[in-house]
Amino acid sequence: MTTTTLAKRAATGSLIGLALGDALGSPTEFNDVPAILATCGPWREMDLPRPALVTDDTQMTLALGRGLRTAMDRGLLEPKRLERAVRGEFVDWYQSPDNNRAPGRTCLVACDLLTSERRPWQDASQIQSKGCGANMRVAPLGLIRGLSDEQRAGAAQLQAALTHGHPTALAASDLTMHAVRLLAQGAEPKGLIGLLRSYAFENRGRYHERWLGDLWTRGQGPTPERFIARGWDECLDVLDRLRHAVHTVSPETDPCLATGEGWIAEEALATGLLCFLMFVDEPVTALRRAACTSGDSDSIACLAGAFAGAHHGSDAWPREWADRIEYQSDLMSLGALWDA
Repeated sequence: MTTTTLAKRAATGSLIGLALGDALGSPTEFNDVPAILATCGPWREMDLPRPALVTDDTQMTLALGRGLRTAMDRGLLEPKRLERAVRGEFVDWYQSPDNNRAPGRTCLVACDLLTSERRPWQDASQIQSKGCGANMRVAPLGLIRGLSDEQRAGAAQLQAALTHGHPTALAASDLTMHAVRLLAQGAEPKGLIGLLRSYAFENRGRYHERWLGDLWTRGQGPTPERFIARGWDECLDVLDRLRHAVHTVSPETDPCLATGEGWIAEEALATGLLCFLMFVDEPVTALRRAACTSGDSDSIACLAGAFAGAHHGSDAWPREWADRIEYQSDLMSLGALWDA
């Protein structure tokens, strides 16, 4: 990693960016674009709400971040250590009175089942769900240094599978993590889609049994390789749509019309990336475009902010916005740890 990459404070920039996107998109979720414009005015002038409250997207990102910190404080990152720490953080989030931000049903059902310590986590995983809750929170794994490729991929898929067990949720989480990592390392955004497609092809038949155990037996497919390939194939399909959209979609058009509304993991990844790639040099504009969408606006903007912040670093965001985002001290603490 270069000195320039370290100097930009990519981890802090990514964590603050995802929270800002989350807060900016929270009031617009469940509304179509005309309704958003009628309420908020021109989308390029959208301001951060007062107070700048986040949703479960940021709360669960912080839960994952704390779990990773705990697991790595105890030694090398390995499946059981990660599962125990992150499972505990997810259960604490589920039982917290602050869990009042309209969280997704899949996360609630899975976390309720995870409260039983005797239950294997695979039995709590919602195997039919590929909701964006799987990858809206995965950015920390792309920001921590010192992990092997196998640790990153396995951990990204395991943290998703604790709640969302569908193979596309696993693959989309892995891809989202990889996109954040590439941008934090200084990859050129114009080549990002190609790098992600190559990564998907390379991993299409790789089932991380050490991290996922027998999760695949709960789903459809005669082998673990066939199980996970189904998820990578759906991600490759949406990356092809994204590649076309980057060259054809007007910035004034709702991005959801091109790459999906973001309720499911692979579409949240693609639409969040589309907003970032349309405004690579204007990170705040990328957040505003993502927040003014007809789909899962907070999750789309959350991911767009994670990508933009990883690319530009902490200086991407207006100081006045960053200083008043909810959970600012927690975000800065984890960011400083991983930027050090």
